[in-house]
Amino acid sequence: MNVSSELITTIDLLRHGACEGGEIYRGSIDVALSSEGWQQMHAAVDRLGGWQRVVASPLIRCHKFAEQYADNTGLPLIADARFREIDFGQWEGREVKEVWQSEPDLIQAYYDDPASVTPPGGEAILHAQSRIVDGWEALLDNYTGERILLVIHSGVVRLLLAHLLKMPLKSISTLDVPYACVTRLKVFHNHEGNIPVLSSHNPLGFRD
Repeated sequence: MNVSSELITTIDLLRHGACEGGEIYRGSIDVALSSEGWQQMHAAVDRLGGWQRVVASPLIRCHKFAEQYADNTGLPLIADARFREIDFGQWEGREVKEVWQSEPDLIQAYYDDPASVTPPGGEAILHAQSRIVDGWEALLDNYTGERILLVIHSGVVRLLLAHLLKMPLKSISTLDVPYACVTRLKVFHNHEGNIPVLSSHNPLGFRD
């Protein structure tokens, strides 16, 4: 990619808002936003703007909002399955507290060392990170210099930040990514390649 040293791609990561069903492991399950979640996401984007396109996970808690926002603003919308949430296997659809009560050793091991432990029937964390990074690099290759709204999931945000900021995977659970969290990343393109910079993380966001 031959770009000048002044070229910058700005990508705002927007986590979906609160969902129906309470505090469960959603993962690959298609769960709709609650009315509160819709309000949270509208409030988040109303403070920002200036994007040239919207990219979203195909799961409805991300895609439905992205579709509505793109329609209202006349922006192009791309659904990219590489940005879907981690598949939690047999934990999906179960309350978080119930999984912690019934499988405390396994889930603690997963959070302590996610690269070595995978939920039963779930997706290996290294595989999830690889597909997310593939999606990210495709954005940079195809839309260099643009401002993009990327509507995704908390696990996707954590794994992407771990890759870009060179964080160990054992640290991803220490990243707070509340509902409707906005994380701004600027990527500077020069002769050294693509240089990502974390510009801000949840400066005006909502709490879980």
